[in-house]
Amino acid sequence: MDIKRDITLQQRVLVVGLGLMGIKLIAWMVTGANAIFSDMMESLVNVLAGGFALFSLRLASRPKDVNHPYGHGKVEFISGAIEGVLIVVAGILIGGKALYDTIHPHEVSNLDLGLYLTALAGGINFFMGVQLVKRGKAHHSMTLISEGEHLKSDGYSSAALLVGIALVWVTGIVWLDNVVAFLFAVFILVVGIRILRKSIAGIMDEADFDIIVDLVAHLEANRKPNWMDIHNLRVIRYGRALHVDCHLTLPNYYNLEQVHHEVDVLEQLIDAHFENPTEVFVHADPCKPACCELCSMVDCPIRSDAFRKQVPWTVTVLVENSKHQL
Repeated sequence: MDIKRDITLQQRVLVVGLGLMGIKLIAWMVTGANAIFSDMMESLVNVLAGGFALFSLRLASRPKDVNHPYGHGKVEFISGAIEGVLIVVAGILIGGKALYDTIHPHEVSNLDLGLYLTALAGGINFFMGVQLVKRGKAHHSMTLISEGEHLKSDGYSSAALLVGIALVWVTGIVWLDNVVAFLFAVFILVVGIRILRKSIAGIMDEADFDIIVDLVAHLEANRKPNWMDIHNLRVIRYGRALHVDCHLTLPNYYNLEQVHHEVDVLEQLIDAHFENPTEVFVHADPCKPACCELCSMVDCPIRSDAFRKQVPWTVTVLVENSKHQL
């Protein structure tokens, strides 16, 4: 199963993260550089967040139960939020230490060794981050995406730190170390706030318009004449699983079996469009005389008005909680 492979991947990332944190800790101890301390602190955040990410992936993999009828996928957003908070806290600590050491300077040494160790750790982090983001996007896992984006940012920041450390090494201007550390603190604060914002959006069931736009285009391309309209369309994400519900207007003379068939067709159409697990609920509405001018059915036995125009199915039209009108 995909979720099991995701868990295995996260376990490997956590083990490697522990090793990288050890490398950066050694680099900081031998150099005393604030810039390397900053990098080491972010690795500590990586390990803490990675541990909770692993826990959340295991919890999200559990099947639905009585207490969690929509599954356990929401924990992935909580995992992302915790990671965002940890990154923000690390940024504040790094910035604070940089300011303190500007007022109370200290000596740095062995910067050449620090450069090599930082380059090694940053390169490995970036590679792991790319793999996690790629897999997370493929399977709509907020946990893997958050963890991967954090590791990628660690790789970028390590590259920037290398430039800063090299400047200190070449010029001998020690206070540049604190400037680099402070700039790094600002950078990871921005990363943390972005991850936190995206995670809170998922917890609050904020509409994901990328998914909705894609789904609406799919429905428009496959609409049927007897589907007079689809309205009150909503898409909610539960981790990697989606919940879709909407109202479908059908001819009011259809019997229960015919209505059930059309609802099944629509549910299968939506479910087949997404790779990840998708739960679809469709509420059937009967048509009214006002629907006739929008209905293109040629053999309707109860038509009270001539067909005038078909309303294009757009996001604005389908999310509105009312039958379509001209």
